[in-house]
Amino acid sequence: MKYSSGIVAIVAIGLIVYGFIILEGNEAIAHKFIGFGTVGIFFIAMPLFLIRVSKGKNVKNYMLNEENIKKMQGKNLEKTDNQ
Repeated sequence: MKYSSGIVAIVAIGLIVYGFIILEGNEAIAHKFIGFGTVGIFFIAMPLFLIRVSKGKNVKNYMLNEENIKKMQGKNLEKTDNQ
């Protein structure tokens, strides 16, 4: 799984390049190669990469909630008496 997203991305880029090369000869097939290459990048390679990179990470650390916003702004989390 370590190299699968890279291999899929290289194959997809190859399909896109090949589609642009044969564009003048056979336009319908060229558009299919370009489309399959794009689908390969965005629906296969990118999710595989994101799954591999995010493995073992806590999602709550990256969620934008009120507590994390205040941490980023450097404000105190303590509530005062008049709130």
